[in-house]
Amino acid sequence: MMNPMKEIRVEKVTLNVGVGDVREELEKAKIMLKKLTGKDPVVTRTHKRTTFGVAKGRPIGAKITLRGKEASEFLAKALNAVENRIRPNQFDRTGNFSFGVKEYINMPGIKYDPDIGIMGFDVTVTLERRGYRVKKRKLKPAKIGKKHVVTPEEAIEWAKANLKVDVSDEEE
Repeated sequence: MMNPMKEIRVEKVTLNVGVGDVREELEKAKIMLKKLTGKDPVVTRTHKRTTFGVAKGRPIGAKITLRGKEASEFLAKALNAVENRIRPNQFDRTGNFSFGVKEYINMPGIKYDPDIGIMGFDVTVTLERRGYRVKKRKLKPAKIGKKHVVTPEEAIEWAKANLKVDVSDEEE
């Protein structure tokens, strides 16, 4: 029997589209994300004085964060769009992983929209264990212990077992 505190779960799934400093592309990205999830996207803006030659505070993309059941459902569809394959280098040192969907029409059940054109997006999956709230709480935030942090190896095993993905370096 496994310790319930060691159980890994999906905290959130974040969809991100970076378009740079092009207003029309940003509107298309927002329409696409709304079509994929049914939620209103948030516009991402530059933080520093210049990011790739773009002034601070300018819109450069759009994103949506999904949690709970809808995050799991969307993740299953997105993994299907990339043929349930992830490379080991797509996992970071805290066990989270990201992958890109080259064209939104690869998602099951989504039809091509000529107003949007061809556009892709990135999916980031954030994994956590019970007890991760201690680092996010407002009063007395604390660090997560080294033994409690999700490692890339644990995340890969979890993804293979729970998401039925193939984690290998092979390219097709």
